Amino acid sequence: MAGGRTRATVLGFAGAIAVFAVLFWLAGVDDLLVQLAGADRRLVGLVLLATLGWLAAWGLALRVVLSVLGIQLSVPRALFVFTGAMFANNVTPFGQAGGEPITALLISRVADTEYETGLAAIASVDTLNFVPSITIALIGVGYFVTEATLGTSRRLELALVAVVVLAVGVPTLVYLGWQRRYRLEARIVGVLTPLVRRVASHVPRVPEPTVEGVERRINGFFRAIERVAANPRGLALALALSSLGWLCQMLGLWLAFRAVGTPIPLSVALFVVPIGAIAGVTPLPGGAGGIESVLVVLLVAAPLAGVTEAVALAAVVVFRGMVYWTPTVLGGVATGAVGLRSRA
Repeated sequence: MAGGRTRATVLGFAGAIAVFAVLFWLAGVDDLLVQLAGADRRLVGLVLLATLGWLAAWGLALRVVLSVLGIQLSVPRALFVFTGAMFANNVTPFGQAGGEPITALLISRVADTEYETGLAAIASVDTLNFVPSITIALIGVGYFVTEATLGTSRRLELALVAVVVLAVGVPTLVYLGWQRRYRLEARIVGVLTPLVRRVASHVPRVPEPTVEGVERRINGFFRAIERVAANPRGLALALALSSLGWLCQMLGLWLAFRAVGTPIPLSVALFVVPIGAIAGVTPLPGGAGGIESVLVVLLVAAPLAGVTEAVALAAVVVFRGMVYWTPTVLGGVATGAVGLRSRA
């Protein structure tokens, strides 16, 4: 199993490198290097500060959700855990979907809680993060429409349609799933129980779980989700912190364009950042390559003065360089520290 995960990660990074190679070739390597060499380092430093603000806001949102579940973590430990979560997302294929199981294990070790509680906590945070992203994207698109004619760009029209579809479709699916959660839970138990026992029977030194044990853990996961959903105050605070984190990311992209000498309206950053984040579900680690491609396509498609392929890619490299590598480095240290402590 570990070997399969390693091969998937290696293939994912190879795919990301291939995507970046195509992006650099299309934008022109020489033009890109000129843009990056001329970037204002003070503004690049502000992009880093915006990135740290995003990590802090979402780390505090995770702390709020854990508190609702009866798990008390100090602010430093909550931020420590969240950077570890971002590290897991950034080094596994399919972004959050691939990183959540690792994050749940990290939470269970740091907070000394059950694995399914940690999984419910990070799954809740990821779900809550979606709501403000689409809301802010709709605001950004609406404001940008008043400044530019979307009819000049087919790509922007498609982006607008995508935002509207997500804004309507995803909440609808979540609501229907919640209304049928007990039926869904029964089906998951029926499917996962034999699968988990079959896998455990082939893993050395891992005892085969009982049917009752698997059902108890799955039930525990759903009960934890219910506790989060039934706490309006906690939900409101977590959503506010999530919104603050998104705004920090959008501010980071806006500052990145100013750093390379080609300012853009903040309204553009408001809707391209959430749309770009959707590419994180690709089988590329942390969406590396996919997110950058979507951002560049949208930015070049927008009727923005002076934003060429090289300019857009340079700003995206500054922005994503901070958003991707800062949590990857910090989270790697955090995850490594937990691993060493568990072996001690």
